[in-house]
Parts: sequence; structure tokens; C-alpha cells
Amino acid sequence: MMRRLLLAVALLLMPVPAFAVNPDEVLADPALEARARALSAELRCMVCQNQSIDDSNADLAKDLRLLVRERITDGDSDEAVLNYIVSRYGEFVLLKPRVSMKTGLLWGAPLLLVLAGGLSLLVFARNRAGKPTGSKLTADEQAKLSEMLHRDRTI
Repeated sequence: MMRRLLLAVALLLMPVPAFAVNPDEVLADPALEARARALSAELRCMVCQNQSIDDSNADLAKDLRLLVRERITDGDSDEAVLNYIVSRYGEFVLLKPRVSMKTGLLWGAPLLLVLAGGLSLLVFARNRAGKPTGSKLTADEQAKLSEMLHRDRTI
């Protein structure tokens, strides 16, 4: 009996994904609704910023969900809907950024900086390896060294 009670409590406390799409937003055509859900999952809620508009309860997210459904029912393709939303809100609205020159530079810059740092360290180490460290011996020091070496050979 106690196990069943604990199991029931555990199931009630288990997190269940909750979608913010209200029943009045759902399209009658299941194919169009599936497209709208897929597009909504790709768009960032500008209020929450870490949720898709499909998961967010913010008013702006609801407006964007309705806008996506409106554009789909008007006959726009998925790409046209995304382009329209990006033109109004910028690239930040996409949860998965598009591959472009800007994003290539964004993702490639750290790699280029690491390579440039490694190359500069290599060049610095090579230049330093060829140069002697310390200074030349004076004539007096050279004479003392020769005398010590000569003494060691005679012993």
C-alpha cells in the first residue's frame, strides 16, 4: 500500500512538458498545425530568451504563434514564414542560427585566435632558441677558466 502511495506521489511530482499553445490557437488542419508546431519550436521567445515560442506563456510568444499560423494559412512556405519573422525581429529570434558569413566568423574566430596564439608561441620559441643566453666571458674570466681546465687535465 505504501509503495503505491509513493509511486503515485512520484508520478505527480515528475516534470511533465507543458506546451503553451492554447486550444483556441490550434489550426483545424492537422498538417498545417504540425507545420506551425515545427516552426514554433524553431523560434525563440523574445521575452524568455531560452524557450521556444511553443513552450512560452508570454504574450509576445502567443502573438508570434498566431502570426506563424496566420502566415501558414495564407499559403506561405516554412522558409517564407521564418524569413518574415526574422525580418521583423532579427536573427536572434532563431533558436538555431543560419549558416552565413556572420555565424561562420562567430564560430571560427575562437579557433583562429587559438591557431594565431600557437603560431606566435612557436615563432617566439624558435627565435629565442637560436640566441645564446648570458654574456661573453671577459678576458680575465676566460684566463681563469683556461687555468681551471688545465689544472683538471693534469690531475
